[in-house]
Amino acid sequence: MQGPPEPSNPENPDGSDHRPLLRPRSRGAAATGDLQSPARRGRSIAGWIIAGTLAVAVLVPTHFVVESAGPALNTIGKVEGTQVLSITGKPTFPTSGELDMTTVYVQGGGQKRLGFFSVLYGWASPQQDVLPEEMVLPRGTTTAEQSQQNTVMMDDSQQLSTAAALNELDVPFTQHLLVAGFATGQNSKALQVGDQLVSINGVKVTTLEKLKEQLQAAGEKPSELEILRTSKPMSVTVGTTAGEGGQRQLGILLGNGFDFPVDVKFGLENVGGPSAGMMFALAIVDQLTEGEMTGGKHFAGTGAITVEGQVQPIGGIAQKMVGAKGNGAQVFLAPEANCPDVVGRVPAGLDVVKVATLEEARAAVEGIGGGADPKSFPTCQ
Repeated sequence: MQGPPEPSNPENPDGSDHRPLLRPRSRGAAATGDLQSPARRGRSIAGWIIAGTLAVAVLVPTHFVVESAGPALNTIGKVEGTQVLSITGKPTFPTSGELDMTTVYVQGGGQKRLGFFSVLYGWASPQQDVLPEEMVLPRGTTTAEQSQQNTVMMDDSQQLSTAAALNELDVPFTQHLLVAGFATGQNSKALQVGDQLVSINGVKVTTLEKLKEQLQAAGEKPSELEILRTSKPMSVTVGTTAGEGGQRQLGILLGNGFDFPVDVKFGLENVGGPSAGMMFALAIVDQLTEGEMTGGKHFAGTGAITVEGQVQPIGGIAQKMVGAKGNGAQVFLAPEANCPDVVGRVPAGLDVVKVATLEEARAAVEGIGGGADPKSFPTCQ
């Protein structure tokens, strides 16, 4: 015979399914219903830390900006039905092909700071660049102030491109400096937007370099400016402050004023900065010379321009090459000084030609437009 069945629950010898609500415990042991174990408490704390970190990443703004490719616009064509560039005062000639100016779309900075995940995406994307805010928006400058400065620089770039093109074509004109705005309030009571600078401390000034030279010579002393305000001569006293590198500054934004024998109108809005100068200059040269300079081919490029036709480096060139290729460009004209930023970033199928002057850029467009191999011209690689 078998003995009585073993109890199903060692803690309940009578075999019933009723279990004690609380087990006896020895000193120091945790009982059912006590606080969480150290391991569970650790996991809970870690979860809160992760949640807090994610919340900070989403909600707390960063001090970075993200650059990506902006639109490419044909300077010898139309944008939304408006001619980008039109010339009166001299005979113009038909053009063909495309001479695209390229742009960069900048996210963040100022009062529009980006969250961490937007910056992280920019770091991960091969077609975007992440930069410290100060490299695009100087410390203390608001978004509105930067927008105003970009507008001033674009207006100045358009004037400089006209001057560079006319110099390239040996067409004479006169030049002067204008007050275009104020970076600080230091001399805002003495000067007005539109004032034309004639001389400083008795020395005639027509270029920024000459003005800087005279300000540096005066040091901390106030200077006497001779100006033209609404065509009336005036004399005003201005003070200076020391900027980066000790250069004396007036706290004003300067534009270039010119008396041209032609009237060049630019039909672009909502595009700022100086980097379209070279492409504008090429477009003016193309319209003022017989023959179709591009030979029907699709060019793009970037670079600021000086009155003398020097092509200067700009920012965001990697994104501009992406935008150019995306718009169908075959050849990209890059400032020689930007070559370190070009190497390793050229989109497949795009030929890059490096140029240091408007003369070199014109020669490349005319040569390639006439059938020359783009690879026969200097490149960054």
